[in-house]
Amino acid sequence: MTRIFVSLAAVLCAQTALAGAPARGNAAAAPAPLAERQLEDEIIYFVLPDRFENGDPANDRGGLKGGPLQHGFDPTHKGFYHGGDLKGLTARLDYIQNMGVTAIWFAPIFKNKPVQGKPGEESAGYHGYWVTDFTSVDPHFGTNAEFKSFVDAAHARGMKVYMDIITNHTADVIGYAEGEATGYAYRGKGDYPFSRRGGPGGKVINQGFAGDDNPDPANWAKLTDPSFAYTPVVPEAEKNVKVPAWLNDVTLYHNRGNSHWIGESSVYGDFSGLDDLATEHPRVVSGMIDIFGKWIDDYGIDGFRIDTAKHVNPEFWQQFVPAMLKRAEAKGIGHFHIFGEIAYEEPTATLAAQVMAESGLPYALDMGFAKAAQMVASGKASPRLMAEFLQQDAIYPGGAKTATGLPTFLGNHDFGRFSMFVRAMSGNADEATLLARVKLGHAMMFLLRGVPTVYYGDEQGFISDGNDQLAREDMFPSLTAAYNDNNLIGSDATTAQSNFDPAHPLYRLIAELSAARTASPALRRGLSTLRGFSETAPGLLAVERHDPDSGQRVLAVFNTGETPLSQTVEVSYRARGVAPLVGPCPAALVSPGSVRITLPAFGFAACVLETDN
Repeated sequence: MTRIFVSLAAVLCAQTALAGAPARGNAAAAPAPLAERQLEDEIIYFVLPDRFENGDPANDRGGLKGGPLQHGFDPTHKGFYHGGDLKGLTARLDYIQNMGVTAIWFAPIFKNKPVQGKPGEESAGYHGYWVTDFTSVDPHFGTNAEFKSFVDAAHARGMKVYMDIITNHTADVIGYAEGEATGYAYRGKGDYPFSRRGGPGGKVINQGFAGDDNPDPANWAKLTDPSFAYTPVVPEAEKNVKVPAWLNDVTLYHNRGNSHWIGESSVYGDFSGLDDLATEHPRVVSGMIDIFGKWIDDYGIDGFRIDTAKHVNPEFWQQFVPAMLKRAEAKGIGHFHIFGEIAYEEPTATLAAQVMAESGLPYALDMGFAKAAQMVASGKASPRLMAEFLQQDAIYPGGAKTATGLPTFLGNHDFGRFSMFVRAMSGNADEATLLARVKLGHAMMFLLRGVPTVYYGDEQGFISDGNDQLAREDMFPSLTAAYNDNNLIGSDATTAQSNFDPAHPLYRLIAELSAARTASPALRRGLSTLRGFSETAPGLLAVERHDPDSGQRVLAVFNTGETPLSQTVEVSYRARGVAPLVGPCPAALVSPGSVRITLPAFGFAACVLETDN
């Protein structure tokens, strides 16, 4: 009998001892070398640099003069820069790596418009999504040289670097001559065709333009007047603010007013006022390929998370994705990870699979998994919800194998933190129960299929009060009252103090789960077979993971209920024995094809099914 597993005891020594957790055994199994790791092998940590660590207070104001409305720095305001930067992120790489993280994805670090918004509603570009210069690091975060140092430092530790990129829009620079009286309502292509100024009765313009579904550059050369829907205007001081310079050409934008997120406006509308690029235009396509290809060439980054991917026409991605993969290959970067943001809040795979199929995007952030995990771990839904969600893996382009490369997450900077959802959905459970349910959710993320993605601060028990700005707390001592009034889960800390505690129970759990996943090819790459689930109430979820290449099989089991359970579960008839990887596993099979699982309330386990292979 060949044992094709590595015990948790053999893995935890290096990872958890460095993390401040007690080592459990012998020499550790480290992650594979950076260039050899497949996409499914990664464990991702997502961080907003501005909110992580302030390594250089001298850049807090980005070199700009004036007050907060000019430079954007106000650490008391949840919507302004707080001081985190690349030097701080680099200094904390050990903290991140000791959780078992193998890849860091960070919010955009490109130069942003420091402040924008109506008077009294201003906020700053601390999040990185209001880009004016796609070639430079925002001075609030540091310099291009410091970004190179960060990438080199991560690579030296065997950690990959994923950039968050935007092709859909730039900062809000373009205004409309028609003014606010219109409410900037979206003006569609039917009522406002490219051939008339201001609608069907207006002056004939852009003669000979054959429509934006014709990609011929000669056709687009005839679109010279952008005033078909609104008349775009740019303040004199901002006429040349965008870099590269071609981005200052207003004919390269849709100029149709604000999206209402449905139908045509979802692709052609401005994203809450941000200047929406005409990504159908061949100049925009080639320009974006040049911009982001150069970040690969110059810095050797390992992947892209693509912001607002579903708001870009599919034909753009059909050109952009192959071009990026080709640039990465030429640079010697294997397994370049590209995943798009396809935002929705339902426990389904349908929309993500549809957009991936239409656009050629290889992967997407797994929004459906997040919602299913929130509902099941909180007890709001039975495990049947997660089971039925996992059965949809077959609809992705490439089938269930594709699902193993989808980055899974529990909460994020847009929707809010996982602990917040669990607290609300479970009926404001007591602290101990809330911690147990949050642990259960993390176990699902690490033991089920997909690439686990930890949102910074979750490992320290951060619990948001809402979405967006309310879910972007500081790891270094915060001056923001809306953050500091929260008691963190699993400790007596608040965000008013520094929170990099390797002894925190969630940090220790993530390190333990990371070690188990690193040691197990079935947990990293295994396909899923449902082995049992409670249909109408909280209870058992059992999934067998099988990696065809190594032959390893792991049974992942979860108890979402408030009481212990003991239940017999079907397993592969190839199984000859059982060995523990994480949690309480049975000592032996009950009979061929069957094991008896016993779990405490909110318990979980991963058990290697030994085979003759």
